[in-house]
Amino acid sequence: MRLPAQTAGAPDTAPASCATPDPEPVAAPGAPSAPDTVAAPQGGLEDRIARFATIWGRAIFPVTATSLTRTEFERHLVPLTRTLVEALHARPFDAVAGQRVGAELVAVHCTDPEALAGTLGVVESYLVLYCGSGAQGTEEYRARCARLQHGIAAGFARALRERTLKEQEAIARSALTARSNAQQALHASEERFRAVFEGAAIGIGIADLEGNILEVNDALLQMFGGLEGHVRSRKVSEWGHPDDTPHVWRMYGELVRGERESYRVEKPYYRHDGTVLWTNLTVSLLRDAEGVPQYQLALMEDTTERRLLNLRLRYEATHDALTGLPNRTLFFERLEKALSGAGGSRFGLCYLDLDGFKTVNDSLGHSAGDRLLVEVADRLQSCATGPGEVVARLGGDEFVALTTGSDTEQKAADLAVRILSALSTPIRLEGRELTVRGSIGIVEGPARERTPAEVLRSADITMYRAKAAGGNRFEFADAEADARAITRHGLTNALPAALERGEFFIEYQPLVHMHDGSVHGAEALVRWSHPQYGVLGPDRFIPLAERTGLIVPLGRWVLEEAVRQARNWQRQHGGSSLRINVNLSPTQLHHPGLVADTVAVLEKSGLAPGALCLEVTESALIGADDELLEPLRRLAALGVDIALDDFGTGYSNLANLRRLPVSVLKLDRSFTQGMQQSPANPVDVKIVEGIVALAHSLELAVTVEGVETGAQAAQLRDLGCDTAQGWYYARPGAPDRIHTLSLSDAVPTAS
Repeated sequence: MRLPAQTAGAPDTAPASCATPDPEPVAAPGAPSAPDTVAAPQGGLEDRIARFATIWGRAIFPVTATSLTRTEFERHLVPLTRTLVEALHARPFDAVAGQRVGAELVAVHCTDPEALAGTLGVVESYLVLYCGSGAQGTEEYRARCARLQHGIAAGFARALRERTLKEQEAIARSALTARSNAQQALHASEERFRAVFEGAAIGIGIADLEGNILEVNDALLQMFGGLEGHVRSRKVSEWGHPDDTPHVWRMYGELVRGERESYRVEKPYYRHDGTVLWTNLTVSLLRDAEGVPQYQLALMEDTTERRLLNLRLRYEATHDALTGLPNRTLFFERLEKALSGAGGSRFGLCYLDLDGFKTVNDSLGHSAGDRLLVEVADRLQSCATGPGEVVARLGGDEFVALTTGSDTEQKAADLAVRILSALSTPIRLEGRELTVRGSIGIVEGPARERTPAEVLRSADITMYRAKAAGGNRFEFADAEADARAITRHGLTNALPAALERGEFFIEYQPLVHMHDGSVHGAEALVRWSHPQYGVLGPDRFIPLAERTGLIVPLGRWVLEEAVRQARNWQRQHGGSSLRINVNLSPTQLHHPGLVADTVAVLEKSGLAPGALCLEVTESALIGADDELLEPLRRLAALGVDIALDDFGTGYSNLANLRRLPVSVLKLDRSFTQGMQQSPANPVDVKIVEGIVALAHSLELAVTVEGVETGAQAAQLRDLGCDTAQGWYYARPGAPDRIHTLSLSDAVPTAS
């Protein structure tokens, strides 16, 4: 049903329930009740009660200080509406229900006067209309509604007044309690301060801004020797100490002027007996209630024992326990300071390692070795007496001496000479006189160019260079030598991974029959395709592999690859009888698995033992006993040829040839080079002629290396050499070049 347009605040349609989505607009607070001619909304009483509560809630919710949502607030008004409806219809009528509703509004924080005005307006306009049971036009319900409005207003005012009185009383009570608590807290605070002041384990002192000491506790008196007069009679400014840093008194001046609130420093004091008291001092500025500086408060912690302990620990951490010299840590600090010096400053560093010290430890024991090191340290310390000179022990039998100044090159050399001279005097130890020798590497140069680690590394490399030159000497660092040593070190570290990554490959140099120039076989020469340095020859990495033990797996890989390639040549060229020569290192000769590995490789590839020749250097077999020769004899018994490589350079006894299981002698290239002259060196010619005759008499074949010219080839063929290799025939290359060689010039003519 539509209300007349002139009826203010009447709903457009009667609500079906309290959840109707489009409620009617609410009449303004204090609006007159709806006209009698408006029909009552349809629906049950509960629906109309809910509708009334919705209108009521929308009228007063905006001015209500509540944490409820609008929906929750409207649900809270439903029972209040029901109370009003029941009072409206009660017999006899009682307006007290209105007072309860007014009081309840205050209870839910509807304390704003506009909330009361809105409530009265809604009750006046809609209570009889919605909840008068169709009799909204009667004067009786309107009279009752008016009395309910009065009751609501009275209850609202009474509840609001009572609430205000309670709040005022609570505020007064809280103020009284706070004042009492403040007095108690002040008293307790004073008591606590006094207890803390007197019983504190740290020293506490109070002074005015002029530095006059006003009060100190017992702990502070005990720290200064227990004489109160000695403490109270002095001003703060009188407690200076030579070790005070300038900023200590600068911060003190800022504090007493009110420019800073506190500062903390480590400060020493003199006691009355002249001893030093070290403290951790914290000074704070105390202000009055208006913020004006009044006093200064000092807290002192006695750190004297801790400081002495720290100094002792520092000494132990920076000095060698055996010799008392500065250790690596302290020396690095000194070196870093020297290297960071001002422009133009220089340094000189001597890195000393004792020669043969391990022999002393092994023969006389570590106790004797320690006493020897102590004596050496004393002598070194007596050598470094100049300004800026210091000696340290890095560890073991390694010592360093540092000098600074201008002419450090000469000073470092003089220092090294003094050290070697001091060590030359024999040291008496356990009834024996021991002669101590040392090798010294010297690094000298300007500051600010290298780091301590770089300087030590260069000195270490140079020291080993001096040791390799015979020891008991010193050498100056050389940048190129350092670079070579660093490269060797890098190659050594990269070797294992290089083998795993397949960076090695093999080139093959043909072995040629000298009488007809036909290809007899090839020597397998391993190469390293290094990602940084390019292709490296065996002379660059085989010695490194020997030292690290990697030569064994590398040698097995070379053997496997070479044998496999030889078998491929046979398959590709109809059973060609090409032989493959593989070099064996001294380490491989001593490896217990040499014979088993070789047999396994041959069996796996299917290559006949007679197609394999293992080359062993003459120097590796000098003085070889039967135990070392046994693996070679077993391989020779299987049909594998054994070649004695670099023959003529090992100064071996020729009679040893009868003991060695060799079938081939390979003449060293030095003999071939002697034939490059025109005419050839007659001595070399005679030597080669004798070796060839000796070898043939023992039924040994002779191979010659390093043939580079046709004249050499002709001379060697005339001397009876069987096979040869060299650049005259072919350079080492890929395996597919073996059968495509152009050997038209390989056979020398009579001319």
